[in-house]
Amino acid sequence: MISFIKIIKTADDHAQAIEHLMVLMDAEPKSGSEEENELDVLALLIEQYEIKKFPMDKPSPIEAIQFRMDQQGLTRKDLIPFIGSAPKVSEVLNGKRSLSLSMIRKLHKGLAIPADVLIQEPEFAAEVCYNPEADIQWDAFPLKEMQSKGYFGDSKKPLKELKLYAEDLVRGFFKACPVEFHPEPMMMRSTAHFVDNDKQVDPLAIQAWQGKVLKVASEQDKTDKYQQGTVTEDFMRRLVQESWSDNGPLIAKEYLAKHGIDLVIESHLPKTYLDGAVCFKSNGNPVIALTLRHDRVDSFWFSLMHELAHIALHFDGSCDWMLDDFDAKSGDVREDEANAMARDVLIPASSWNLYSGAELSELTALAKLLNISPQIVYGRFGYDFDQWPKVRRHLKKVSPLFAL
Repeated sequence: MISFIKIIKTADDHAQAIEHLMVLMDAEPKSGSEEENELDVLALLIEQYEIKKFPMDKPSPIEAIQFRMDQQGLTRKDLIPFIGSAPKVSEVLNGKRSLSLSMIRKLHKGLAIPADVLIQEPEFAAEVCYNPEADIQWDAFPLKEMQSKGYFGDSKKPLKELKLYAEDLVRGFFKACPVEFHPEPMMMRSTAHFVDNDKQVDPLAIQAWQGKVLKVASEQDKTDKYQQGTVTEDFMRRLVQESWSDNGPLIAKEYLAKHGIDLVIESHLPKTYLDGAVCFKSNGNPVIALTLRHDRVDSFWFSLMHELAHIALHFDGSCDWMLDDFDAKSGDVREDEANAMARDVLIPASSWNLYSGAELSELTALAKLLNISPQIVYGRFGYDFDQWPKVRRHLKKVSPLFAL
């Protein structure tokens, strides 16, 4: 009869089971006997308890690779297709170079090494197998510029290393973006509107910039809930009154936050040609992003009013983003409408017609009459009449306020 069979739950149960197992083994039970069956079942129960209570550590990635090499009789040369070159193989096996996601995916697929062994962080293991055939040119992202602007945290890798670990870095960046921004750039289904022009726009750079804008906006947690219909011409004119202050852009940021609108200043990436954009977060709050590509006070206020005009006039749920290049000729009626509203809010047409072609002293008087910064009037004068040499020295930069 089986005299000792029960689930092992405690250390005392384990000690008693081991003691009884030794007794059974010393008795050398006959094959097929009840004692032998008891011994087998007891050994299995002990093994299950020990696996659960004393799990063995996973091998390190290097140990796993070396084990597979011994198992299959592979040399370091045989690892080149998976790791990239003989020096890289040597650096990886000597612990001087970490595995990139690209290397891990190839080792997982080619040598059948478990993903959770090659990547010790379980939450990243799925990345190895996710869409392995996707034709994503990760090193085509503007990696150097993204690194310099803090997209990869404190990373300070040379360009060669950036390209080698491009997938890891870019995936990691998008993974840190808010959930409303798909972490797989090439699989995004964006409904962004962007003006058509002849420039060679880099869609990857634009997607990276969009992700950074939403990431920054998500960290600005002091923004109140936005109420539909908040942005009107009166709201915009009230805001422009703050332009008289040297800190006007910062005051505008605080004012917008109190009304549920995030203002993000994020410099543009190469081949994006962006001046500004507007989108909505998942909670319904608008986000206005300005690049300060034309770093002047007058440009800041026009760009801000233009994006606010889009919120007032055009966001009806049919477009997630509107991306603006003010140097381009769009032919889009929405851009014309936003331009007209922004210009009229800053300087009403009735007032501007009285002063067109004026001297700087008269332009300053107009600014005082409208209670706005004279730089806004100077900028309008320079733009409308191509008089930039006359006003340029009077125009100030905005970027020092935001420490770009």
